[in-house]
Amino acid sequence: MLPFDQVKGFRKQLIDFVQGIHSLLCIAMQLVLLCLVILKLTPAFATTLNDAYGDAPGCPLGSGIYRYTCPEAEAVIFYWVEQAVAEDSRMAASLLRLHFHDCFVNGCDASVLLDDTQDFVGEKTAGPNLNSLRGFEVIDKIKSELELICPQTVSCADILATAARDSVLLSGGPIWEVQLGRKDGITGSRDAANNNIPGPNSTVDVLVAKFENVGLTLKDMVALSGAHTIGKARCTTFSSRLQSSSDSENIDFIASLQQLCSGADNGNIVAHLDLATPATFDNQYFVNLLSGEGLLPSDQTLVNGNGQTRQIVETYVKNPLAFFEDFKHSMLKMGSLGSPTQSNGQIRRDCRTVN
Repeated sequence: MLPFDQVKGFRKQLIDFVQGIHSLLCIAMQLVLLCLVILKLTPAFATTLNDAYGDAPGCPLGSGIYRYTCPEAEAVIFYWVEQAVAEDSRMAASLLRLHFHDCFVNGCDASVLLDDTQDFVGEKTAGPNLNSLRGFEVIDKIKSELELICPQTVSCADILATAARDSVLLSGGPIWEVQLGRKDGITGSRDAANNNIPGPNSTVDVLVAKFENVGLTLKDMVALSGAHTIGKARCTTFSSRLQSSSDSENIDFIASLQQLCSGADNGNIVAHLDLATPATFDNQYFVNLLSGEGLLPSDQTLVNGNGQTRQIVETYVKNPLAFFEDFKHSMLKMGSLGSPTQSNGQIRRDCRTVN
């Protein structure tokens, strides 16, 4: 058997080759547009270099967007994500969650990264995000370095999507080819964040409705819920589980949660979403659900609240590779959700503020 590093290197070379073939046509179209910019013959929808790049007809997102304009982009992102996860394994889940919360509010446009100002109230202070989302400093470090080597080229939204993929990979999960070319939004919506992002006490019906609202299916919802195989949650997010007295519940598991969260100040106490393999991206989350050890009510309801979702859970328990494949597909699908204001987007120089 080949050493892991050698296999990993070969896989990287193979992915690079496939990316080159897959993106050749899009790159050719983009180069045509760039030439038109130089000649000042660019169509109305592309008035600057950054506007033109990545806007080739039929190629809204692609795998080779930065191959020539910022070839170091993915390596820089991976470096900082690797450093962050090495220092704090929980950061992998945090960066993955940042991408998720961004995409559920007007598409994947990095609006979740915008700081509030005197004239603007964004998504950071929305209920699902306030004192909950983490990893903003990691994104800042990535953006700062990219601005030094290729100014105003790599969008914050693309950084989020790539950091999410790298976080999964570094946790032992699958790898996929991130589609790039997103623009950064110039506004955000606190109300949309409050309304669109599924809450920890959601029923299956609510979860399905929230996902379908952005164009994702019930199967996407179950697969993406598998992201809870890594990370932690505060006691306050699963307090309703502590009150459960149903005969169908795992009494020992509930008792352990009650003991953990018994302190007066339990708002800062956190529990692993997956107690068995908390820092490893695998299918153990679904195994836990079948034994009644889903931490959040929105986790356990996938088994207890709907026969169709339970069937998918059982499939992922029996076939981890099926989970990995479906998760990759659903991440790509979620990552392609566009913003209604995408045509007015930009490449932010600072992810926290508009240019």
